[in-house]
Amino acid sequence: SSVGSGHRVPLGPSQSRFQVDLVAEGSGRAAADEPQKPGGQGGAAAKGSEEAKGRFRVNFVDPSAGDESPAEHGGGLEGGGVSFQNGGDTVLSEGSLHSGGGGGGGHHHYYYDTHTNTYYLRTFGHNTMDAVPRIDHYRHTAAELGEKLIRPSLAELHDELDKVRDCRHLHSSARCFRALMVPMLRVAPLPSSFHDGYANGEEGTPPGEADATYAADSKGIVKFGWIKGVLVRCMLNIWGVMLFIRLSWIVGQAGIALSVLVIAMATVVTTITGLSTSAIATNGFVRGGGAYYLISRSLGPEFGGAIGLIFAFANAVAVAMYVVGFAETVVELLQENGALMLDQTNDIRIIGAITVLVLLGISVAGMEWEAKAQIVLLVILLFAIGDFIIGTFIPLDSKKVKGFFGYKAEIFTENFGPDFRADETFFSVFAIFFPAATGILAGANISGDLADPQSAIPKGTLLAILITTLVYIGIAVSVGACVVRDATGNLNSTIITELTNCTTAACKLKFDFSSCQKTECHYGLLNSFQVMSMVSGFAPLISAGIFSATLSSALASLVSAPKIFQALCKDNIYPGLLMFAKGYGKNNEPLRGYILTFLIALGFILIAELNVIAPIISNFFLASYALINFSVFHASLAKSPGWRPAFKYYNMWVSLIGAILCCIVMFVINWWAALLTYVIVLGLYIYVTYKKPDVNWGSSTQALTYLSALQHTVRLAGVEDHVKNFRPQCLVMTGAPNSRPALVHLVHAFTKNVGLMICVHFLKGPRRQAMKELSTDLARYQRWLIKNKMKAFYAPVHAEDLRDGGQYLMQAAGLVQNAELRTVVFTKYICVVQTDFSKLDQIWVDFHRGQQKQIPDKKATHWALQWLTHFGPRTPLNLADQRLLDSSSQFQKKQGKNTIDVWWLFDDGGLTLLIPYLLTTKKKWKDCKIRVFIGGKINRIDHDRRAMATLLSKFRIDFSDIMVLGDINTKPKKENIAAFEEMVEPFRLHEDDKEQDIADKMKEDEPWRITDNELELYKTKSYRQIRLNELLKEHSSTANVIVMSLPVARKGAVSSALYMAWLEALSKDLPPILLVRGNHQSVLTFYS
Repeated sequence: SSVGSGHRVPLGPSQSRFQVDLVAEGSGRAAADEPQKPGGQGGAAAKGSEEAKGRFRVNFVDPSAGDESPAEHGGGLEGGGVSFQNGGDTVLSEGSLHSGGGGGGGHHHYYYDTHTNTYYLRTFGHNTMDAVPRIDHYRHTAAELGEKLIRPSLAELHDELDKVRDCRHLHSSARCFRALMVPMLRVAPLPSSFHDGYANGEEGTPPGEADATYAADSKGIVKFGWIKGVLVRCMLNIWGVMLFIRLSWIVGQAGIALSVLVIAMATVVTTITGLSTSAIATNGFVRGGGAYYLISRSLGPEFGGAIGLIFAFANAVAVAMYVVGFAETVVELLQENGALMLDQTNDIRIIGAITVLVLLGISVAGMEWEAKAQIVLLVILLFAIGDFIIGTFIPLDSKKVKGFFGYKAEIFTENFGPDFRADETFFSVFAIFFPAATGILAGANISGDLADPQSAIPKGTLLAILITTLVYIGIAVSVGACVVRDATGNLNSTIITELTNCTTAACKLKFDFSSCQKTECHYGLLNSFQVMSMVSGFAPLISAGIFSATLSSALASLVSAPKIFQALCKDNIYPGLLMFAKGYGKNNEPLRGYILTFLIALGFILIAELNVIAPIISNFFLASYALINFSVFHASLAKSPGWRPAFKYYNMWVSLIGAILCCIVMFVINWWAALLTYVIVLGLYIYVTYKKPDVNWGSSTQALTYLSALQHTVRLAGVEDHVKNFRPQCLVMTGAPNSRPALVHLVHAFTKNVGLMICVHFLKGPRRQAMKELSTDLARYQRWLIKNKMKAFYAPVHAEDLRDGGQYLMQAAGLVQNAELRTVVFTKYICVVQTDFSKLDQIWVDFHRGQQKQIPDKKATHWALQWLTHFGPRTPLNLADQRLLDSSSQFQKKQGKNTIDVWWLFDDGGLTLLIPYLLTTKKKWKDCKIRVFIGGKINRIDHDRRAMATLLSKFRIDFSDIMVLGDINTKPKKENIAAFEEMVEPFRLHEDDKEQDIADKMKEDEPWRITDNELELYKTKSYRQIRLNELLKEHSSTANVIVMSLPVARKGAVSSALYMAWLEALSKDLPPILLVRGNHQSVLTFYS
């Protein structure tokens, strides 16, 4: 096939609708040379030529327009062509929707080509919307960086089938094509800045910072492999000053055997941590942030935020520690040569300040320069170690008086066991050595600068632990086999004659160092920190090794701290630190973090009290290791399907042991520093938990929460309910929760931390449209509940009518198997559901106080409340709006010293009494007193009051007063009766005034109407509701809330309109009232 020509891809049966052309690299140029086609498409070809490389162009051919070959008609790319890129992604321009380019022979071609929509036409050789598996569908998208590729949803696939059928009936090919493709085509093009699905930044990158992110393969970007990025850094950090200055002293104190044990114990802790780090690092793509990133994405932002802050601080202070170690060595050399500038302390400060400034310059110059410096320092360090090894085989006579004799069996035997002096113990020696092993995260800390962190971190970290451990053990054994513990350095200690009582190795080698038992000596393993310099073949090289070890560790910490801090700030865990999230240059360098780290390090260098801060820093590192190990255990325990590390050599129980060991070692090193670390971590954890950062990283904490809830729910399903454990489970008919805030707050007041609350929202209308609203509303209103600190669930349900929706939820909602204890909470303006509520508790709520009641428009009320709540009135409110605002927020305020009036007229199992008690247990209601009203006879008032007082005392429910009403059955006032009759008049059937067949027809069509017979039959009950309203106004008009027994209507006998009229008459012009009817099963008991 020639360059520039389109290649036809046969589509089989679908060829009548689409033709797919392979766009070759030169197609744009060839198209540009073509004469302009009708419709103006050809002239635009050159413009899209570069865009078309490696894609397909799909030409839609009008099947109703003749039989001429579509190959005769070209088309420009911009004007059309559904173009595939990356193996099947199609794109569609908005402008091309209006292109109606013509062609010869009556054929009409429609070309679509942009980067805004996606369509799949060639899956397994035929046209389909269904997408094939590919990595682009699983990518994450960082803010401001572009969109990921989106696969068609299942609903869209179903819609597509309908549209294909509809297309057969459309005469216009353009209409068919648009109906088929336009709603479905969408692509979220991935920007070139993504590498394996992610930019170097995090999700949650602050807006405007996205331009600082970069891709690994971009020009000028530095990415390290596992050797330079992880192995070298970890080795340099682990081989610290301890190797050259303290290791020989540790061998002198603990002996060769226990020294190897000390090294092995430290290695066990670091190896377990290394395995855990490898497991987390291979369980998905790892970005910048090191230990903070690993912990936060595993355990969540609470632990991650706490550890991230102290780990970054620990690295910043560690810079000061290492620089001071370097400065002390330099000052010692100056002092030996009489070249001090001021005095020892101030010289350390001056040299330390200059050194940290130079290191800052290297770091700011870029990671590449820093990496080159690390390589140079490693070479020097290796030469220093080699210099020591060579020196052990060259025992000069001048060094024998200082305790170095070369490899001798006598010395090895003598130094094999411990000889603890100066109150040192095994654990104190271990505490001194362990900080040398805390550099294992040096590579992981720059995870964002690694080319393949999933591979580099496990290989580099574990190999570094192995190599450094072998070197530590080798040097410990070597120095223990070559140098005695005590030496005078005096030539007079040479033994000329044989001694009969020779027991020490030095004595057997003809040297008498017994004077060291009485006077202080300055040579030997226990007395000199410069043993390795003395043993080495060239002592200045050991000094260079010390410089290399200190500077490399300082440089690694100086790079690690800003990187970790930047990742922490990008996630906005601590909002006040967001300014440090900004990166500069192609490498997204945290220059602000570098400056902050420099200032912290310089401050501690000038303070020069590092002996106090050093144990705290070691404990900070150990706390990070403990949480990394715990992360692996926690993730394994949660059994989340998403926990699939590629690194298989880990075990959850080994990780747990590693976490425990880290905590133990923290106390071994310094108990007060360990306690301080725990307090700081706990304080930061509580702070982050309180702030609730808006992030969702799929942590193991979430997974374990789900698993725990699932297990407990299953266990609860097998437990028989008991009256002592009754908890209200409320289905609250709120609709949109924010449209009835008063109802939500009131029910929440007695269910918070006690029972279950489900806010129910019924959606009507076409099912497909309702399903879309349902999924949108579910997330939206659940967020509203959480934002308003409502411990409740939102449950939307689609139903043809309210009755069906109520039945669906009553059967399905709840936590336990026994639906008989469930409570349904209605609002005043929800119509009566004509169904069987005999097994359900019912609560009817009316919030309106002393105003004319009208059924409000739901949407108008909702938006009015939203506007008034969030924006406040700009002008004085009218009376109705002010009442609406007041009633919506009346239960959010503290209720003050008022009363909750309980009208317990009928025994429903105790729910009418339990709800007021639960209200008084809450902070906003605790000052309210319960008053109980009961019905009775005038001649038994005292007896009934004492009986109720006895019952309440047995229930252990406090009350302020009990009132017995003996005049409930008194006939109400005439004006109230007249008002009731006027209210029900529009709902009456008046069958006595109509012919029989007309009355029967109306009764059948409108069963809710009130018949004359029904009104007369239930006159007494109607009068009772009117009379109760009069009594309520008389006794409870000042109560905060009234809780009253709900009237019961005989099913099938009392019409809906009459029942609603009773409720209206009962609750008219009163404070908020709860009409409660339990299911007549006991919810209170006085038995233990």
